Amino acid sequence: MLALIDGNNFYVSCERVFQPWLQGRPVVVLSNNDGCAIARSDEAKALGIKMGAPYFQLRELERDAGLIALSANFALYGDMSDRMMSLAAGLGHNQEVYSIDESFVDLSGIRGDLVRRARTIRKRIHQWIGIPTCIGIGPTKTLAKLANAIAKSAERKPGSYPAQHAQICHLGACTPEELQALLQVTEVGDVWGVGRKIGAQLRENGIHTALDLQRMSPAAAKAGWSVVLEKTVRELNGTPCIEFEDEPPAKQQIACTRSFGHPPQRKHPPAQPTSDSAHITQAANAIVKRLYKPGYKYAKAGVMLMDLQPATREQLTLDFDETMPENRVRLMLAMDQLNQRYGRGTLKLASAGAPKAIKLWAMRQERMSSGFTTDWRGLAVCC
Repeated sequence: MLALIDGNNFYVSCERVFQPWLQGRPVVVLSNNDGCAIARSDEAKALGIKMGAPYFQLRELERDAGLIALSANFALYGDMSDRMMSLAAGLGHNQEVYSIDESFVDLSGIRGDLVRRARTIRKRIHQWIGIPTCIGIGPTKTLAKLANAIAKSAERKPGSYPAQHAQICHLGACTPEELQALLQVTEVGDVWGVGRKIGAQLRENGIHTALDLQRMSPAAAKAGWSVVLEKTVRELNGTPCIEFEDEPPAKQQIACTRSFGHPPQRKHPPAQPTSDSAHITQAANAIVKRLYKPGYKYAKAGVMLMDLQPATREQLTLDFDETMPENRVRLMLAMDQLNQRYGRGTLKLASAGAPKAIKLWAMRQERMSSGFTTDWRGLAVCC
């Protein structure tokens, strides 16, 4: 058996832990540069706010419906995620962190009442860190994911599913008839791995519910769509096809983009590359020199690092100063440790610009909360 633990409206829930006055209020968390809604409270969803809705379309709701819009505080969310995952791991033997607010837990060999055990972990997470969660249990990842969706829907929308499945749903404990009834009222597009486009294609072919998909021939799913859909069909029938990864694979690349709060119109002088953070910065500057065109207002920039490998596999280049690489490693390590301890951006390269200069192009985060758990300056002070 596998369990999927998911934080409810995670970003909003993190904000509410430290700002209780947000409870019961419609709240959205905005993307980088305060562009669009990336998280919504149940109250915001009730107002009809869609995921990805541009912020400028929500200003009227701020005035008329009391909507609260917050800038994303990813440092806070990441720290709260670490805390939640450490508690969720206590549900079973191994854990696969699937996303910032979701993790699969392997329940193989766990004896006793799994629902009671899940309820204990759920209560502990809420008591210790304040994050509400739902837990789905099933023999495969797809069924565990579906069970989690049922648990959420049964809690938020009474009548959508039987009330006994609210908050915690154990599909592995259902009779075949009970499982069939649950699949019958689940839209095919709500099945993990189907998606909007494939869901529309399946409906055109008479497959409207999760039960219809479960009854589909795996061979037909592979021939008509893909091996991914074939695995989904098999998983709905209780055959594990998606591996459990308790250790995430090493990243092969990193991509990052940032929108500018105020479009810059000039470039910075290039520098020669080195073998550390300064190397990356200088290499980026060299590329900017080739790409930059005067007269344009730039709204966004992106950096992609390719062919990543562990430092232990680094291929050293000929260097007449043999002490320089080690000094650079120690310097970068010291920077990382200081920034982890005292907050991101505490120590940075001079080429990143002075604070006043950075404010001219930095992305807008006009509504960001404090770093309640990651920055000493964010601690509440009693006067």
